[in-house]
Amino acid sequence: MRTSTSNLTTSDIRDEIEVRARELGFAAFGVAKAEAGPERAALDEFLARAYHGDMAWLETKREQRGDPRELWPEARSIIMLGAEYTPEALPREMLSRPTLGAISVYAQGRDYHNVLKKLLKRLASEIANKFGAEVKIFVDTAPVMEKPLATRAGLGWQGKHTNLVSRKFGSWLFLAEIFTTIDLPPDAATKDHCGSCRACLDICPTRAFPAPYQLDARRCISYLTIEHKGHIEREFRAAMGNRIYGCDDCLAVCPWNKFAQIGRDHAFAPRTDLHSPALAELAALDDSSFRARFAGTAIKRTGRNRFLRNVLIAVGNSADTTLSATAKQHLGDESPLVRAMAVWALSRLLPSTDFEALRALYLSDEDDAAVRAEWQVT
Repeated sequence: MRTSTSNLTTSDIRDEIEVRARELGFAAFGVAKAEAGPERAALDEFLARAYHGDMAWLETKREQRGDPRELWPEARSIIMLGAEYTPEALPREMLSRPTLGAISVYAQGRDYHNVLKKLLKRLASEIANKFGAEVKIFVDTAPVMEKPLATRAGLGWQGKHTNLVSRKFGSWLFLAEIFTTIDLPPDAATKDHCGSCRACLDICPTRAFPAPYQLDARRCISYLTIEHKGHIEREFRAAMGNRIYGCDDCLAVCPWNKFAQIGRDHAFAPRTDLHSPALAELAALDDSSFRARFAGTAIKRTGRNRFLRNVLIAVGNSADTTLSATAKQHLGDESPLVRAMAVWALSRLLPSTDFEALRALYLSDEDDAAVRAEWQVT
């Protein structure tokens, strides 16, 4: 930023902040007023229908999500920032390789929370020092409705899949924000450009969209594999395929992605060991090896047991009978989440006589009701 602040208008300040943000690597920039918007009513409806599932924090922080001033009354403006993570290859190509695990593009590289937070701290510190302003930074971990705010700030619009869509970056933007006491001129909100397209709705393997612009998270594979803490209902397992962490289907099919530059260099390049990992290799992870394998990634926060639950569902969907040995190794796992899905996977991979022999061996000693139910139902 320039060193002199004399005679600067708020428009000048905004422009200087944008220049610096882009120098730091942010691909999208905009400003919204720190005030309640129409998204508050949509949040209330989402919660009233219980579409949030296990995500209780969405309800407990409802007021703060509905109005940024409830989170910080002194805030006057919200600087919305976007960092692109355009994938190097089409994400859905992995779905045709059932013995490999499909990991959502956003989680294949460094944890975006950590990457963006460092950049935000640097930018916010410069804003505070240069302009004498108070600032607060947020990256997806506070009660902030980022996508509606990004829409109001002109970064894009919420598509029918409820995610942000950009005319320049398609569906591939991470969002972050700086709340500030500076009263900056806001940008114009972006208009909806989805038109009659419903590709994102029709491709969803679990039919998680009751209607355009509505998401029932309880049916969403991203929610089920990342946020959901319990057993995954049987009705969703086959549809999960080999998706072991997240699901990019609705994002990847968006026509606006044609304007994103596939393979462009950015800070979120995938790790080679996370782009197409073998299910057999992942299923062998214990807690310490899981932590080591996924250090520095978003996957680590899910924990080994939930992750292996997902991996074993993919094993059951693989149709590769050689993976039955991998599932058998988890019939005595300490976690009921893991044991239950090992049973389910074996019920799909083994001949019925072999499965019944295992049931006779393990069922009588099983003390978890959910695992027993898997043995009995299958």
